[in-house]
Amino acid sequence: MSALKNIRVLDLSRVLAGPSCTQILADLGADIIKVERPGEGDDTRQWGPPFLQDKDGNDTTESAYYLSANRGKRSVAIDITTEQGQDLIHRLIAQSDILIENFKTGGLDKYGLGYARIKQQYPGLIYCSITGFGQDGPLASEPGYDFLAQAMGGLMAATGVPDGEPMKAGVALSDIMTGLYAAIGILAALHHREKTGEGQHVDLALLDCTLASMTNIAQYFLTSGTCAPRLGNAHSTIVPYQAFATQDGHIIIAIGNDRQFTRFADAIGHEEWARDERFITNRMRVKNRDILIPLIATIIKTRSCAAWLDLFHQASLSVAPVNRMDQVFAMPQIQAREMKISLPHPLTDGAISLVGSPLKLSGTPVSYDKPPPVCGEHSAAILRELLGLGDDDIAALEAESIIGSFPPSKT
Repeated sequence: MSALKNIRVLDLSRVLAGPSCTQILADLGADIIKVERPGEGDDTRQWGPPFLQDKDGNDTTESAYYLSANRGKRSVAIDITTEQGQDLIHRLIAQSDILIENFKTGGLDKYGLGYARIKQQYPGLIYCSITGFGQDGPLASEPGYDFLAQAMGGLMAATGVPDGEPMKAGVALSDIMTGLYAAIGILAALHHREKTGEGQHVDLALLDCTLASMTNIAQYFLTSGTCAPRLGNAHSTIVPYQAFATQDGHIIIAIGNDRQFTRFADAIGHEEWARDERFITNRMRVKNRDILIPLIATIIKTRSCAAWLDLFHQASLSVAPVNRMDQVFAMPQIQAREMKISLPHPLTDGAISLVGSPLKLSGTPVSYDKPPPVCGEHSAAILRELLGLGDDDIAALEAESIIGSFPPSKT
Protein backbone atom coordinates (compact mmCIF):
# COMPACT_ATOMS: atom_id res chain seq x y z
CA MET A 1 0.00 0.00 0.00
CA SER A 2 1.22 3.50 -0.83
CA ALA A 3 1.74 6.03 1.96
CA LEU A 4 -0.46 8.70 0.33
CA LYS A 5 -3.10 6.47 -1.25
CA ASN A 6 -6.46 8.29 -1.57
CA ILE A 7 -4.79 11.73 -1.32
CA ARG A 8 -5.49 13.90 -4.36
CA VAL A 9 -3.41 16.94 -5.34
CA LEU A 10 -4.55 19.59 -7.80
CA ASP A 11 -1.26 20.87 -9.21
CA LEU A 12 -1.40 24.34 -10.76
CA SER A 13 2.38 24.73 -10.62
CA ARG A 14 4.87 24.63 -13.45
CA VAL A 15 8.62 24.72 -14.15
CA LEU A 16 10.51 23.02 -11.28
CA ALA A 17 9.88 23.87 -7.61
CA GLY A 18 6.20 22.92 -7.61
CA PRO A 19 6.49 19.98 -10.02
CA SER A 20 9.42 18.51 -8.06
CA CYS A 21 7.24 18.65 -4.93
CA THR A 22 4.27 16.96 -6.59
CA GLN A 23 6.53 14.32 -8.15
CA ILE A 24 7.61 13.36 -4.63
CA LEU A 25 3.97 13.14 -3.56
CA ALA A 26 3.19 11.07 -6.67
CA ASP A 27 5.97 8.61 -5.83
CA LEU A 28 4.38 8.27 -2.38
CA GLY A 29 1.06 7.32 -3.96
CA ALA A 30 -0.90 10.58 -4.23
CA ASP A 31 -3.11 11.17 -7.26
CA ILE A 32 -1.58 14.23 -8.93
CA ILE A 33 -3.76 16.14 -11.39
CA LYS A 34 -1.45 18.47 -13.30
CA VAL A 35 -3.37 21.45 -14.69
CA GLU A 36 -1.78 22.89 -17.84
CA ARG A 37 -2.56 25.53 -20.42
CA PRO A 38 -4.24 24.02 -23.50
CA GLY A 39 -1.80 23.72 -26.37
CA GLU A 40 1.20 25.10 -24.50
CA GLY A 41 1.43 23.15 -21.28
CA ASP A 42 4.16 23.48 -18.69
CA ASP A 43 6.83 26.02 -19.73
CA THR A 44 9.57 23.42 -19.39
CA ARG A 45 8.15 21.24 -22.17
CA GLN A 46 10.00 23.54 -24.58
CA TRP A 47 13.20 23.90 -22.53
CA GLY A 48 15.47 21.91 -24.80
CA PRO A 49 17.15 20.28 -26.60
CA PRO A 50 17.38 17.50 -25.76
CA PHE A 51 13.83 16.30 -26.38
CA LEU A 52 12.27 12.87 -26.18
CA GLN A 53 12.32 11.15 -29.55
CA ASP A 54 9.04 9.81 -30.93
CA LYS A 55 8.49 6.48 -32.67
CA ASP A 56 9.91 7.89 -35.90
CA GLY A 57 13.00 9.43 -34.31
CA ASN A 58 11.69 12.99 -34.37
CA ASP A 59 11.75 15.48 -31.52
CA THR A 60 8.56 15.66 -29.45
CA THR A 61 7.51 18.52 -27.18
CA GLU A 62 8.69 16.53 -24.14
CA SER A 63 12.04 18.03 -23.07
CA ALA A 64 14.48 16.28 -20.76
CA TYR A 65 13.87 19.12 -18.30
CA TYR A 66 10.12 18.45 -18.25
CA LEU A 67 10.59 14.69 -18.00
CA SER A 68 12.80 15.11 -14.92
CA ALA A 69 10.04 16.40 -12.64
CA ASN A 70 6.67 15.12 -13.82
CA ARG A 71 6.37 11.36 -13.58
CA GLY A 72 3.42 9.84 -11.77
CA LYS A 73 0.95 12.56 -12.77
CA ARG A 74 -2.17 12.93 -14.90
CA SER A 75 -2.45 16.00 -17.13
CA VAL A 76 -5.63 17.97 -17.69
CA ALA A 77 -5.43 21.02 -19.95
CA ILE A 78 -7.80 23.79 -18.79
CA ASP A 79 -7.85 27.49 -19.66
CA ILE A 80 -8.25 29.06 -16.22
CA THR A 81 -8.60 32.55 -17.70
CA THR A 82 -12.16 31.67 -18.75
CA GLU A 83 -15.19 31.46 -16.48
CA GLN A 84 -15.92 27.91 -17.61
CA GLY A 85 -12.31 26.92 -16.94
CA GLN A 86 -12.47 28.46 -13.47
CA ASP A 87 -15.68 26.57 -12.77
CA LEU A 88 -13.93 23.31 -13.73
CA ILE A 89 -11.05 24.12 -11.38
CA HIS A 90 -13.44 24.82 -8.51
CA ARG A 91 -15.18 21.52 -9.11
CA LEU A 92 -11.84 19.74 -9.11
CA ILE A 93 -10.81 21.50 -5.89
CA ALA A 94 -13.93 20.09 -4.26
CA GLN A 95 -12.57 16.62 -5.08
CA SER A 96 -9.02 17.35 -3.87
CA ASP A 97 -7.10 17.39 -0.59
CA ILE A 98 -4.27 19.70 -1.66
CA LEU A 99 -3.83 22.54 -4.12
CA ILE A 100 -0.33 23.67 -5.06
CA GLU A 101 0.44 26.75 -7.17
CA ASN A 102 3.36 28.97 -8.06
CA PHE A 103 1.74 32.05 -9.54
CA LYS A 104 2.96 35.48 -8.47
CA THR A 105 1.61 36.54 -5.08
CA GLY A 106 -2.04 37.41 -5.64
CA GLY A 107 -1.90 36.14 -9.22
CA LEU A 108 -4.77 33.70 -8.82
CA ASP A 109 -7.08 36.23 -7.14
CA LYS A 110 -8.31 37.54 -10.50
CA TYR A 111 -9.48 34.04 -11.38
CA GLY A 112 -11.32 33.55 -8.10
CA LEU A 113 -8.71 31.00 -7.02
CA GLY A 114 -6.73 32.95 -4.41
CA TYR A 115 -6.33 31.50 -0.93
CA ALA A 116 -8.64 33.97 0.84
CA ARG A 117 -11.61 32.89 -1.25
CA ILE A 118 -10.67 29.22 -1.47
CA LYS A 119 -10.27 28.99 2.31
CA GLN A 120 -13.86 30.09 2.83
CA GLN A 121 -15.26 27.61 0.34
CA TYR A 122 -13.04 24.62 1.17
CA PRO A 123 -11.88 24.91 4.81
CA GLY A 124 -10.29 21.46 4.81
CA LEU A 125 -8.10 22.13 1.76
CA ILE A 126 -4.32 22.40 2.14
CA TYR A 127 -3.27 25.26 -0.15
CA CYS A 128 0.46 25.48 -0.94
CA SER A 129 1.88 28.60 -2.59
CA ILE A 130 5.41 28.75 -3.97
CA THR A 131 6.72 32.20 -4.90
CA GLY A 132 10.03 33.97 -5.18
CA PHE A 133 9.70 35.99 -1.98
CA GLY A 134 6.65 34.77 -0.06
CA GLN A 135 3.19 36.17 0.63
CA ASP A 136 4.40 39.23 2.58
CA GLY A 137 7.34 41.60 2.82
CA PRO A 138 8.47 44.42 0.50
CA LEU A 139 9.36 42.03 -2.35
CA ALA A 140 6.25 39.87 -2.15
CA SER A 141 4.81 41.12 -5.45
CA GLU A 142 8.04 40.62 -7.41
CA PRO A 143 8.51 37.62 -9.74
CA GLY A 144 11.06 35.11 -8.53
CA TYR A 145 13.30 32.62 -10.27
CA ASP A 146 15.86 30.11 -9.07
CA PHE A 147 18.73 32.22 -10.44
CA LEU A 148 17.56 35.28 -8.50
CA ALA A 149 17.18 33.25 -5.31
CA GLN A 150 20.68 31.79 -5.62
CA ALA A 151 22.07 35.30 -6.10
CA MET A 152 20.05 37.06 -3.40
CA GLY A 153 20.15 34.22 -0.85
CA GLY A 154 23.94 33.97 -0.61
CA LEU A 155 24.45 30.74 -2.55
CA MET A 156 26.24 32.32 -5.51
CA ALA A 157 28.54 34.39 -3.32
CA ALA A 158 29.65 31.19 -1.58
CA THR A 159 30.11 29.24 -4.83
CA GLY A 160 33.06 29.47 -7.19
CA VAL A 161 36.82 29.76 -6.96
CA PRO A 162 38.25 32.42 -4.61
CA ASP A 163 39.61 34.69 -7.33
CA GLY A 164 36.80 34.07 -9.83
CA GLU A 165 33.29 35.41 -10.23
CA PRO A 166 30.39 34.21 -8.10
CA MET A 167 28.89 31.03 -9.56
CA LYS A 168 25.41 29.53 -9.52
CA ALA A 169 25.05 25.85 -8.77
CA GLY A 170 25.00 23.58 -11.82
CA VAL A 171 21.34 22.71 -11.23
CA ALA A 172 18.42 24.81 -9.98
CA LEU A 173 19.07 24.05 -6.32
CA SER A 174 16.84 26.83 -4.98
CA ASP A 175 13.90 25.35 -6.87
CA ILE A 176 14.68 21.79 -5.77
CA MET A 177 15.14 22.74 -2.11
CA THR A 178 11.90 24.72 -2.18
CA GLY A 179 10.13 21.69 -3.63
CA LEU A 180 11.48 19.56 -0.79
CA TYR A 181 10.39 22.08 1.85
CA ALA A 182 6.97 22.27 0.17
CA ALA A 183 6.56 18.50 0.41
CA ILE A 184 7.57 18.60 4.09
CA GLY A 185 5.13 21.42 4.81
CA ILE A 186 2.29 19.66 3.00
CA LEU A 187 2.87 16.41 4.89
CA ALA A 188 2.87 18.34 8.20
CA ALA A 189 -0.38 20.07 7.19
CA LEU A 190 -1.93 16.71 6.30
CA HIS A 191 -1.03 15.39 9.75
CA HIS A 192 -2.61 18.47 11.35
CA ARG A 193 -5.76 18.09 9.24
CA GLU A 194 -6.07 14.45 10.24
CA LYS A 195 -6.31 15.55 13.87
CA THR A 196 -8.42 18.69 13.44
CA GLY A 197 -10.09 18.59 10.02
CA GLU A 198 -8.60 22.01 9.28
CA GLY A 199 -6.71 22.92 6.16
CA GLN A 200 -4.12 25.69 6.04
CA HIS A 201 -1.91 27.82 3.81
CA VAL A 202 1.64 26.56 3.25
CA ASP A 203 3.69 29.60 2.16
CA LEU A 204 7.07 28.84 0.55
CA ALA A 205 9.58 31.37 -0.82
CA LEU A 206 12.58 30.52 -2.99
CA LEU A 207 14.62 33.16 -1.15
CA ASP A 208 13.75 31.78 2.30
CA CYS A 209 14.55 28.22 1.31
CA THR A 210 17.86 29.25 -0.24
CA LEU A 211 18.92 31.09 2.91
CA ALA A 212 17.85 28.14 5.08
CA SER A 213 20.00 25.87 2.91
CA MET A 214 23.09 27.96 3.58
CA THR A 215 23.23 26.41 7.10
CA ASN A 216 26.80 26.73 8.39
CA ILE A 217 27.70 29.50 5.90
CA ALA A 218 24.78 31.61 7.15
CA GLN A 219 25.60 30.77 10.77
CA TYR A 220 29.28 31.66 10.12
CA PHE A 221 28.14 35.23 9.59
CA LEU A 222 25.68 35.26 12.49
CA THR A 223 28.33 33.91 14.84
CA SER A 224 31.36 35.93 13.70
CA GLY A 225 29.91 39.00 12.04
CA THR A 226 32.02 38.30 8.96
CA CYS A 227 31.23 36.50 5.72
CA ALA A 228 32.73 33.06 5.08
CA PRO A 229 35.30 33.25 2.27
CA ARG A 230 34.49 31.74 -1.13
CA LEU A 231 36.79 28.73 -1.38
CA GLY A 232 35.77 26.85 -4.50
CA ASN A 233 35.78 23.13 -3.71
CA ALA A 234 37.29 23.69 -0.28
CA HIS A 235 35.43 23.95 3.04
CA SER A 236 35.31 27.13 5.10
CA THR A 237 35.84 25.39 8.46
CA ILE A 238 37.35 21.94 7.74
CA VAL A 239 40.81 21.19 6.24
CA PRO A 240 41.57 19.19 4.14
CA TYR A 241 38.07 18.89 2.72
CA GLN A 242 38.15 19.59 -1.02
CA ALA A 243 38.91 18.39 -4.54
CA PHE A 244 42.42 17.62 -5.73
CA ALA A 245 43.77 16.99 -9.24
CA THR A 246 45.40 13.61 -9.91
CA GLN A 247 47.27 12.42 -12.98
CA ASP A 248 44.04 11.60 -14.79
CA GLY A 249 41.15 13.41 -13.11
CA HIS A 250 39.96 14.72 -9.78
CA ILE A 251 39.15 13.19 -6.43
CA ILE A 252 37.72 14.69 -3.29
CA ILE A 253 39.27 14.13 0.11
CA ALA A 254 37.11 14.69 3.19
CA ILE A 255 39.01 14.62 6.49
CA GLY A 256 36.44 15.22 9.20
CA ASN A 257 38.52 14.98 12.42
CA ASP A 258 42.05 14.83 13.77
CA ARG A 259 42.14 11.03 13.98
CA GLN A 260 41.35 10.83 10.29
CA PHE A 261 44.07 13.38 9.56
CA THR A 262 46.61 11.18 11.34
CA ARG A 263 45.64 8.24 9.10
CA PHE A 264 45.69 10.51 6.07
CA ALA A 265 49.18 11.82 6.84
CA ASP A 266 50.45 8.28 7.29
CA ALA A 267 48.84 7.11 4.02
CA ILE A 268 50.27 9.98 2.02
CA GLY A 269 53.76 9.33 3.39
CA HIS A 270 54.05 12.29 5.74
CA GLU A 271 53.45 10.97 9.23
CA GLU A 272 55.18 14.07 10.64
CA TRP A 273 52.24 16.26 9.57
CA ALA A 274 50.11 14.78 12.33
CA ARG A 275 52.67 16.02 14.89
CA ASP A 276 53.32 19.39 13.25
CA GLU A 277 51.92 22.17 15.44
CA ARG A 278 50.66 23.90 12.29
CA PHE A 279 48.46 20.93 11.34
CA ILE A 280 47.88 18.97 14.54
CA THR A 281 44.25 20.11 15.00
CA ASN A 282 41.56 21.13 12.57
CA ARG A 283 41.61 24.64 14.05
CA MET A 284 45.29 24.91 13.15
CA ARG A 285 44.81 23.33 9.72
CA VAL A 286 42.12 25.90 8.88
CA LYS A 287 44.45 28.66 10.05
CA ASN A 288 47.33 27.26 7.98
CA ARG A 289 45.41 25.94 4.95
CA ASP A 290 47.56 28.04 2.59
CA ILE A 291 50.59 26.04 3.71
CA LEU A 292 49.07 22.57 3.94
CA ILE A 293 46.90 22.43 0.82
CA PRO A 294 49.72 23.12 -1.69
CA LEU A 295 51.77 20.37 -0.04
CA ILE A 296 48.92 17.89 -0.43
CA ALA A 297 48.11 19.02 -3.99
CA THR A 298 51.67 18.46 -5.18
CA ILE A 299 51.66 14.89 -3.89
CA ILE A 300 48.18 13.98 -5.19
CA LYS A 301 49.21 14.95 -8.74
CA THR A 302 51.80 12.15 -8.77
CA ARG A 303 49.33 9.22 -9.02
CA SER A 304 46.11 8.27 -10.80
CA CYS A 305 42.62 8.55 -9.37
CA ALA A 306 42.36 4.77 -9.03
CA ALA A 307 45.67 4.52 -7.18
CA TRP A 308 44.75 7.15 -4.63
CA LEU A 309 41.22 5.84 -4.14
CA ASP A 310 42.55 2.35 -3.47
CA LEU A 311 45.20 3.62 -1.04
CA PHE A 312 42.84 5.88 0.90
CA HIS A 313 40.07 3.30 1.07
CA GLN A 314 42.57 0.90 2.66
CA ALA A 315 43.19 3.60 5.28
CA SER A 316 39.39 3.94 5.89
CA LEU A 317 39.31 7.53 4.69
CA SER A 318 36.43 9.32 2.98
CA VAL A 319 37.43 9.87 -0.63
CA ALA A 320 35.55 9.76 -3.93
CA PRO A 321 36.06 10.36 -7.64
CA VAL A 322 34.48 13.41 -9.26
CA ASN A 323 32.12 11.59 -11.63
CA ARG A 324 30.51 12.68 -14.87
CA MET A 325 26.87 11.67 -15.25
CA ASP A 326 27.72 8.67 -17.44
CA GLN A 327 30.01 7.43 -14.69
CA VAL A 328 27.32 8.02 -12.07
CA PHE A 329 24.79 5.77 -13.79
CA ALA A 330 27.46 3.12 -14.38
CA MET A 331 28.13 2.80 -10.64
CA PRO A 332 27.07 -0.56 -9.15
CA GLN A 333 25.88 1.34 -6.06
CA ILE A 334 23.49 3.47 -8.10
CA GLN A 335 22.25 0.36 -9.91
CA ALA A 336 21.75 -1.52 -6.65
CA ARG A 337 19.70 1.37 -5.29
CA GLU A 338 17.52 1.38 -8.44
CA MET A 339 18.13 5.05 -9.11
CA LYS A 340 17.52 4.55 -12.82
CA ILE A 341 14.02 3.42 -13.73
CA SER A 342 12.08 2.80 -16.94
CA LEU A 343 8.46 3.58 -17.79
CA PRO A 344 6.52 3.13 -21.05
CA HIS A 345 5.64 6.37 -22.82
CA PRO A 346 2.83 6.93 -25.35
CA LEU A 347 5.06 8.84 -27.80
CA THR A 348 7.76 6.17 -28.07
CA ASP A 349 8.06 2.57 -29.15
CA GLY A 350 9.06 1.46 -25.67
CA ALA A 351 10.16 2.64 -22.27
CA ILE A 352 12.00 5.83 -21.38
CA SER A 353 14.67 6.08 -18.70
CA LEU A 354 14.11 8.32 -15.68
CA VAL A 355 15.83 9.06 -12.38
CA GLY A 356 14.31 7.06 -9.53
CA SER A 357 13.22 8.25 -6.11
CA PRO A 358 15.74 8.28 -3.24
CA LEU A 359 12.95 7.43 -0.77
CA LYS A 360 13.26 3.83 0.41
CA LEU A 361 10.34 2.97 2.71
CA SER A 362 10.07 -0.56 4.08
CA GLY A 363 6.31 -0.58 4.66
CA THR A 364 4.98 1.78 1.99
CA PRO A 365 7.50 1.77 -0.85
CA VAL A 366 7.31 4.36 -3.60
CA SER A 367 5.54 3.40 -6.80
CA TYR A 368 6.16 4.32 -10.41
CA ASP A 369 2.90 3.87 -12.28
CA LYS A 370 2.80 6.73 -14.79
CA PRO A 371 5.38 8.37 -17.06
CA PRO A 372 5.46 12.17 -17.34
CA PRO A 373 2.17 12.92 -19.11
CA VAL A 374 1.64 14.50 -22.50
CA CYS A 375 -0.19 17.83 -22.17
CA GLY A 376 -3.91 17.10 -21.79
CA GLU A 377 -3.39 13.35 -21.97
CA HIS A 378 -5.92 12.68 -19.21
CA SER A 379 -8.33 15.59 -19.69
CA ALA A 380 -11.28 13.52 -20.80
CA ALA A 381 -10.71 10.74 -18.26
CA ILE A 382 -10.41 13.17 -15.33
CA LEU A 383 -13.48 15.18 -16.30
CA ARG A 384 -15.51 11.99 -16.67
CA GLU A 385 -14.20 10.36 -13.48
CA LEU A 386 -14.29 13.32 -11.08
CA LEU A 387 -16.88 15.69 -12.55
CA GLY A 388 -19.22 13.26 -14.27
CA LEU A 389 -19.04 15.00 -17.65
CA GLY A 390 -20.20 13.13 -20.71
CA ASP A 391 -18.52 12.85 -24.09
CA ASP A 392 -20.67 15.61 -25.58
CA ASP A 393 -19.82 17.97 -22.71
CA ILE A 394 -16.12 17.27 -23.09
CA ALA A 395 -16.24 17.70 -26.88
CA ALA A 396 -18.01 21.04 -26.47
CA LEU A 397 -15.41 22.29 -24.00
CA GLU A 398 -12.63 21.26 -26.36
CA ALA A 399 -14.33 22.90 -29.33
CA GLU A 400 -14.38 26.19 -27.41
CA SER A 401 -10.72 25.74 -26.34
CA ILE A 402 -11.70 25.66 -22.67
CA ILE A 403 -9.84 22.37 -22.42
CA GLY A 404 -7.23 20.56 -24.49
CA SER A 405 -6.85 16.82 -25.00
CA PHE A 406 -4.27 14.37 -26.22
CA PRO A 407 -4.87 13.04 -28.71
CA PRO A 408 -7.19 15.86 -29.81
CA SER A 409 -10.86 14.94 -30.17
CA LYS A 410 -11.96 14.07 -33.69
CA THR A 411 -15.39 15.56 -33.15
